[in-house]
Amino acid sequence: MTTQFLPKLSQNYIELLEDDVYYDTTIEVGEDPNVKIFRAHRNILCCRSTYLRRTLVPNKKNNDVLAHIKLSNILPEIFQIILKYIYGGILLLNEQDTSNIVKVMVAADELLLQEIVDYLQNYLIKNKSDWIEQHFEFIHRTSFQSNYLLGLQQFCTDLMAKSPEKIFKSLDFTSLPEKSLVQLIKKDYLQMREVKVWEHLLKWGLSQNPTLISDPNNWSDDDFKTMENTLQHYLPLIRFFSLSSKEFLQKVRPYKKLLKKQLYEDLLNSHLNPDSEPSDNISLPRTVKDDEIIDSKIVNLNIISVISRWIDKADNNKFAHLRELYLPYKFPLLLRGSRDGFTPKMFHKLCDGRPATIAFIKVKETEEILGGYNPTTWFTTSDIIYTKMRDCFIFSFKNRDNFKDVGISYVQNTASALQHNKRFGPIFGNDLVICNSKDESKDYDVISCQKIHYEKKIRDCDDTRFSIEDYEIFQIIKR
Repeated sequence: MTTQFLPKLSQNYIELLEDDVYYDTTIEVGEDPNVKIFRAHRNILCCRSTYLRRTLVPNKKNNDVLAHIKLSNILPEIFQIILKYIYGGILLLNEQDTSNIVKVMVAADELLLQEIVDYLQNYLIKNKSDWIEQHFEFIHRTSFQSNYLLGLQQFCTDLMAKSPEKIFKSLDFTSLPEKSLVQLIKKDYLQMREVKVWEHLLKWGLSQNPTLISDPNNWSDDDFKTMENTLQHYLPLIRFFSLSSKEFLQKVRPYKKLLKKQLYEDLLNSHLNPDSEPSDNISLPRTVKDDEIIDSKIVNLNIISVISRWIDKADNNKFAHLRELYLPYKFPLLLRGSRDGFTPKMFHKLCDGRPATIAFIKVKETEEILGGYNPTTWFTTSDIIYTKMRDCFIFSFKNRDNFKDVGISYVQNTASALQHNKRFGPIFGNDLVICNSKDESKDYDVISCQKIHYEKKIRDCDDTRFSIEDYEIFQIIKR
């Protein structure tokens, strides 16, 4: 059994510090006129701080000689707080304003006191996020001057990615250090149009090379080489395939000498021959954070963008999913199986009479997503009734992020586009079927997918039956 009496131990060491007993080290802290000499004990300093150990040990030639070191970058009142931590493991911050807490963190970082650094980073992020936002330029610059303030670096990058317009009002994009810029442009959820990311990056590159003129039409080959060397770590992070044809022509083509020849040819081909096959290593568009568009457990906004293009018949080519997200609709949730149940009765209660709906079905024990679009309404009837409809379609995705093997099938026999019955859920022809064979109050017991009334088979599977993990029905409304 081990019993620890740490509070008393801490108190004794604090008393040792305050009484200046047997001190063998003096520490000159601050700069004129604000300088203070602290008396301390070499062994304690060396045990507690790697930085002080490196400073003091080389001078330890004679134990009888008083050691003296200078810490001009730290304010005396800040070092007083840190010294109490070194001796007693106590961090007194109650009466300190936030700016002083930041100074304590920076001083602790200089002295390699990682325990304090990590604690204060977390404290500031959790309790002082509004203050950080108000003093963003200062905190951002401070965090990226160190290799150990990773928590604050990540917080600042996330804040820039989520609210770039607000942050860049107080922070010049061209002032970002390279490390910060890389972290920011890497973010999938950077809330900035890709063409703006590209424009900002070009401005940043020009600011690093003030002798370059801004018009690339007047650049020499050496000028292009200079800019390419400056941007070499960032160019692969720009999602050029997300740009529209107009943006590509106006914003990228003048700088084509900055891009690898094959990349430029692939980009050109994607706009001139959109039915060509995109390569597998092209990044998807950045994810827009907009909770007003959809609240789904099954699909993401990339899928919603593809579905919206299908509904509007807009740019339906093999590069469409790589272009900037197309989000003209919002999708209010009508039903979620895991929340509302898996019965036809609940489906009709929540979804009947709602014009224009989309159904998403998560196939059990897979990542596969099936679904269908109904531009008209669902309704309840005792008889089996077919609805004639031209614009219905059904679809499949291998998973939320796979758009290479997407299946879409438009209705072929328009007279049998949709089925309605009190025992049915959303049924598209006889091709995508969800129903209960006997009782509308019981869970679905017939769930199948095959090719009958629609153009193509959307599942590459011999067994037409499958099980549902969850399903969702959304209404489709213009934003």
